[in-house]
Amino acid sequence: MSDANTAPVLIAGAGPVGMTTALALHARGVPATILEADSADRDRSGSRAIYVHGTTLHTLERVHPGLGERMVEEGLVWPTRHTKWRGKDVFERTYDNPGGKGTFPHFTSLPQERTEDFMHEALAEAGIEIHWDAAVETVESGPEGVRVVTSDGREWETPYLVGADGGGSTVRKEIGAQFEGDQSKNSFIIADVDEVEEDPLPLERLFHYDDPKVGGRNVMLVPFTGGWRLDIQCLEGDDPDELCSDENMREFTRRIMGERYADNVTWVSSYKFLQVMADRFVDEHRRVLLAGEAAHLLAPFGARGMNSGVADADEAASAIAVAYRAREDAVARDEVELYAARREKAAEYNLDAAGQALEYLQGENPATVLRKEAAASLADYFEVAGEYLDDAPYGPHDAPPIVSTGNY
Repeated sequence: MSDANTAPVLIAGAGPVGMTTALALHARGVPATILEADSADRDRSGSRAIYVHGTTLHTLERVHPGLGERMVEEGLVWPTRHTKWRGKDVFERTYDNPGGKGTFPHFTSLPQERTEDFMHEALAEAGIEIHWDAAVETVESGPEGVRVVTSDGREWETPYLVGADGGGSTVRKEIGAQFEGDQSKNSFIIADVDEVEEDPLPLERLFHYDDPKVGGRNVMLVPFTGGWRLDIQCLEGDDPDELCSDENMREFTRRIMGERYADNVTWVSSYKFLQVMADRFVDEHRRVLLAGEAAHLLAPFGARGMNSGVADADEAASAIAVAYRAREDAVARDEVELYAARREKAAEYNLDAAGQALEYLQGENPATVLRKEAAASLADYFEVAGEYLDDAPYGPHDAPPIVSTGNY
């Protein structure tokens, strides 16, 4: 294997998690190289992960000063939370200072494409290279390091490999880790709608239970810089492909947002949410680490996907930075195992939290159904009832627990 003191750490995947890992390693003085399966001109359509937590902004600013600031300048902080129940307003609150009083706001809302643009600029400033059209094909790990073969015919040797290559991760499969978990019963339709210049909708996050305008389907509407995320929960028996047709989406958009938005749909997708995580986040030799969607797939309620992936990336970089320079193998192994213990526990928490939100929206538990009905009937008289309806679809807000050893 190559000299562990000079060989760059390899990262599979040039999404937000892979790029964050590279920046976090660079910030810790560890050389890094990214291997990406796609071409440099790949299509990155769709707003995807629009909600960036304040903790994520702090992390990105710490590993590359100026990166978090650029995202805040570009992003949008919407001031109002608004919830409806079958056509009736049940909760609305506007904050005078919705972003809080800290250096960074509690969140910012911008398309993932713009987040990635800023990350690419940061990589260029740091001198970190992405090798495009270089899909990882095989991974062979051993006590001294990892050998990787990519689709461009190259062989790589590295002391550590981070698998940030998404839900279909080759790295995960190559180390023998298995995805375990569930899938949502219902499908969801998600669309991007461009903003209109004249008479735009108020900047608010809207959740509408059983919206009568669209046949009693749940609807969520969230603004981001330049447009809106429209999320429609399918009913049992719906054909998602049919509902995603141009004609149907135009009609959905007209009913929910108004005639002026009807022709502004720019991207549509439908899918079921997987709630899964890998049975282990590291290989047997503690030389390969999984991060982001290579390690876990979460329902989007609470915006835990990309945000938890960025946390994975930063902690993976921290563990590798110590292991990379360690004089004793036992110290290096312990750092990687600590990463796995902490991020596996965080993933378990996030899976449970997102699952609670999913069950709340989709489940048929009589107690939950009764609780929602009662809250809706009381919302006109007790603000706390309306606030419960407003808050519950996103699951708990507590931070994941911190552990020291986990299963290792």
